[in-house]
Amino acid sequence: MKVEKLVEIIGADFYSGVPDSQLKALCNYLMAEYGIDPHHHVIAANEGNCTALAAGYHLATGKVPVVYMQNSGEGNIINPVASLLNDKVYAIPMVFIVGWRGEPGIHDEPQHIYQGEVTVKLLEDMDIATFIIGKDTTDEEAEAAMAGFRDILAKGKDVAFVIRKGALTFDGKVEYKNENKMVREEIIQHIVKASGEDPIVSTTGKASRELFETRVANGQSHKYDFLTVGSMGHSSSIALGVAINKPDMRIWCVDGDGAVLMHMGSMAVLGANKPSNLIHVVINNSAHETVGGMPTVADSIDIVAVAKACGYPNAVSVDNFDDLDKELESAKKRNELSLIEVKCSIGAREDLGRPTTTALENKENFMDYLNSSAGN
Repeated sequence: MKVEKLVEIIGADFYSGVPDSQLKALCNYLMAEYGIDPHHHVIAANEGNCTALAAGYHLATGKVPVVYMQNSGEGNIINPVASLLNDKVYAIPMVFIVGWRGEPGIHDEPQHIYQGEVTVKLLEDMDIATFIIGKDTTDEEAEAAMAGFRDILAKGKDVAFVIRKGALTFDGKVEYKNENKMVREEIIQHIVKASGEDPIVSTTGKASRELFETRVANGQSHKYDFLTVGSMGHSSSIALGVAINKPDMRIWCVDGDGAVLMHMGSMAVLGANKPSNLIHVVINNSAHETVGGMPTVADSIDIVAVAKACGYPNAVSVDNFDDLDKELESAKKRNELSLIEVKCSIGAREDLGRPTTTALENKENFMDYLNSSAGN
């Protein structure tokens, strides 16, 4: 189905969401049609944020908004859906468009398998009526589904279109780029060199994939790294938990701007606890690059100032490798919580692979290293 037709069928004029590769056609269409326009299209920090923003739109206009997301975001919407939107509370109608990663029978990454199994069930448990769109869904079927949805929305209830892989198409082209020169994979190579045998907790997406391949290229073990392949926005909290309980080890967190924004409250907790053995590196390309390159708001905020306001005793920003190397070494020597923001370009090599070890193997190897004599 052409995404333009689905948008026409839904008939809404406000969309908010967190980008998803399964919904790339929709994301690219919205960027081509509206860009980032607070009256029509907002990319928010997380899916709960999108839902609350859309609720405010409804309160102000009386119209029905649309929230789009990967199915991994269902966890973030449970609270506002159950305690804000539900017809037993404020009865705020909303259309959700959910990319179905990990659909049963379709090969996907481990972090999507269980989420895929429960995607429709979670929506139904939240009293959200669903309609699944696949490659063979006709315009007429989608129109009939939306006609039924309008009756449900009129009662202050919520509905969802669940989008199978490849179900939506968009022929337009959208280019995502910035002016930064540093390439993320090279940044990670510099971090690996500086970190030596210190443990690294890396964020979800291409950063973890590039860390894995850097170890392969160096002939190094993967035992040093915990690859947070899912749970976007939580790698820094994982690193904090490790750092507190391994005070004699230096712990590195390789984070991304989209992940930091998604759960920025974790920075306040980090700053309040001030683990002296944690170095937090935020690679900032101001984009949700792993799922297509759509922008984040990270280019309009001061991450260093946020870190300092949260209590980080050290926070700097770099945009070249000489300064990066200098700040990595300084962070190693000072033994205080440190944040290094690294301004990064958008893009990765096309042949970038994925981890060849399972998530369970990664966890067990990492835990063994943390508790081995070599890691103490």
